[in-house]
Amino acid sequence: MLISIATGLGMQHEIKNKISAFNGDISIYNFQSVNYEDSNIPLDFDENLYNKIINTEGITKVQKIATKFGLIRTSEDFDGVFFKGVDENYDLNRIRKFLIEGDFPNISNSISNKVIVSKLLAKRLKLNVGDSFQMLFSRNSESSAVRKFEIAGIFSSGFNELDSKYIIGDLSHIQKINKWSDDQIGNLEVFIDNYENLDLLTNKIYSITPSTVNVQSIRDKYYSIFDWIKLFDKNMIAIIIIMIIVASINIITVLIVLILERTNMIGVLKSLGSTNTSLRKFFIYNSLYIVSLGLLIGNSVGLILIYLQKKYELISLDSEIYYVSSVPMHFDLYYIIGLNILTFFICFLVIILPSSLISNISPTKAVKYQ
Repeated sequence: MLISIATGLGMQHEIKNKISAFNGDISIYNFQSVNYEDSNIPLDFDENLYNKIINTEGITKVQKIATKFGLIRTSEDFDGVFFKGVDENYDLNRIRKFLIEGDFPNISNSISNKVIVSKLLAKRLKLNVGDSFQMLFSRNSESSAVRKFEIAGIFSSGFNELDSKYIIGDLSHIQKINKWSDDQIGNLEVFIDNYENLDLLTNKIYSITPSTVNVQSIRDKYYSIFDWIKLFDKNMIAIIIIMIIVASINIITVLIVLILERTNMIGVLKSLGSTNTSLRKFFIYNSLYIVSLGLLIGNSVGLILIYLQKKYELISLDSEIYYVSSVPMHFDLYYIIGLNILTFFICFLVIILPSSLISNISPTKAVKYQ
């Protein structure tokens, strides 16, 4: 049960964190934009709106970005991706753990031609750190714009849907290609401190933005993925129920065997004046001792396995299917304590009924049988 909860929560947290790292928790963009992933209509940056959002309780970071679809062209191959432009205030630490080679481009007031690409894309196009490539961007009713970029670093999130979609570089490129001013961006990415407050903060931000602006949470943006990871809750509940039923049957069987093996002892103790209540307490306490011992051993084995998987990633997964390269583990002390209390309480309830068999044992027959 511990492993089931740690795995289910781990999958949910890992996938949510990866999507959030590359997209923010909440996106703010021009209401007229047909495609939020391609910044075709600019959002005029409003300092007052920015201050209102960043000062909202629960908001940790607001950053400016813009995205534009383009075609990467090398001497041997080509591929279509979104160029994600960021400025010097972009928090690269959120994706630093995914960087496997090279470094992040130094984005400052002067325009930078360096970018980071995914391992998936680099392998597909046979590119390495330090290599250059051309990227073609379309303009509205105009000829294409061509930019030459140099690879500063390579990242791998294990989330192929994200890795195959983005390269990250300087926001100024998109502003120049789209002929925007320095105050025009594609959208704002908002990060929050608690995912449980996502809907509340999305609605709060929406209420303080003008009618020309749209606000969207990552849950709405990637609804199919979030609907899929919701199934882990049902899986965890189903596994816990099945395991508790199995544990209950086992503890009932153990108690009945204990009572049947000590029928003669029960008859003798009743003959000496022991009451049914005191005898029932004796067997219930013995059963609870066995339950406690089982919980101790189960917790120890479960926590060791969780630690080994978390540290050494012993079990791997297909990232194209599960969005992660190995089985993630999430340790939550409150869930573990709650699960142990629930299991102990249910086992206590189920041993009360079979312990009533003691009342049906006749001292005369038990002693005679002996």
